[in-house]
Amino acid sequence: MPPDRQTSDFLLQTASQTSSRGPALNPARTVLDNGAVLLAKPTHTTPAVTINLAMRAGSIGDPAGLPGMTWLLSRVIDRGTATRSAADIAEELDSRGITLSIGVTRHLFSLVCTCLADDCEPVLALLAEILMSPSLPDEEIATRKGEVITSIRQDDDNPAVRASEALMALLYPDGHPYGRRTKGSIEIVESLTRDQLVRLHAERFAPSELTAVVVGDVDAGRLKEVAAQAFGGWRKPVPAPIRLPAVKPATSRLRVVIPMMNKAQADVAYGFITITRRDPAYYAYWLMNNAFGQYAIGGRLGDSIRERQGMAYYVSSSLDANIVEGPLVIRAGVSPANVDRAVDSIDEEVARLVNEGLTPQELDESRRYLVGSIPRALETNAAIANFLQTEEFFGLGLDYDVRLPSLLSAATLEDANAAARLALDPSRATVVIAGPYADP
Repeated sequence: MPPDRQTSDFLLQTASQTSSRGPALNPARTVLDNGAVLLAKPTHTTPAVTINLAMRAGSIGDPAGLPGMTWLLSRVIDRGTATRSAADIAEELDSRGITLSIGVTRHLFSLVCTCLADDCEPVLALLAEILMSPSLPDEEIATRKGEVITSIRQDDDNPAVRASEALMALLYPDGHPYGRRTKGSIEIVESLTRDQLVRLHAERFAPSELTAVVVGDVDAGRLKEVAAQAFGGWRKPVPAPIRLPAVKPATSRLRVVIPMMNKAQADVAYGFITITRRDPAYYAYWLMNNAFGQYAIGGRLGDSIRERQGMAYYVSSSLDANIVEGPLVIRAGVSPANVDRAVDSIDEEVARLVNEGLTPQELDESRRYLVGSIPRALETNAAIANFLQTEEFFGLGLDYDVRLPSLLSAATLEDANAAARLALDPSRATVVIAGPYADP
């Protein structure tokens, strides 16, 4: 077997790690009559249950010119329903010791909580009511607007957020949904009305867009009946599809500076467009990025820029392959005096990766780390529920947790190095610097 692939020892360890985690997740998948999907995974280690409801109604569904509307809806959706007030909902959750988390990503609007197994049925019914029939009272909207505006002001005063948001706007220009601010702007949030939120909910929330994942001390058969009772009467047409524009990688280098002279630290966001999540090359890209900017103390980037050169408070890279081509982003926090040296060092590390590639040892260590982290990533009900939502959203298959080690094992050193050559090039990098810095 060539040295750039896994050794037989690695295959044996992979099999051992997979088996030591226990049996495959193998969730029970049910499609209700109205199109809603239920994934049930019984686990009986503790008498608790995680409920994760994900609606394919994320920020890409914001109306043109109104980014932030879905985010505001997420802040107010639990403040009353057709039959319960905000106080009623809060009392029911508090009396059961439940914290409800509501989140928005580009593609998903999620309600997540963990409760005692005995509370699963009434809590699922409550979450279904919140999701299907929010009342969106005007007074609650006004209160939540104030909270969102405060959060936007905090983001506007944060160099790391400013750099990251500006980078995404440059990588995904011309109003592309991936380049818009999820929270919107103060002016837009102030202008939003209840009628607009009601219309957005009516247009984007439908049973066909829902995946309900329940993991914990439950009976899958009984849960199917409970989910049918909670969601089965919800009848709405499938929402119109959202067309995402094609994304083209940059062909030249672009550098933008956002002066924030009252800050002590500068933040650098440096990125490229890469691939979609369903691209077969994803696993090679994942391994490449892990070795480059995540493994151990931050991969090559952390070892060079933070540890050996000592000129960054933090440095790492992240890969966010998605429905359309996602970004690979390198982020660093540095003192103002080290900005130029840090950017030059990132350029050097990117060029070295492209020209010389990873070593067999780097690939092997990263692969072992990623495979070894699978059991740790599935230790809790909440983690399993999140994994199953990802599995369902991208259509990865109900046996994805079993196949994942083999998918990582199949990516060769040449695959990973080819990924670097295709995606990375300092002459095509988009670079944003935010903080107490000005171009010389």
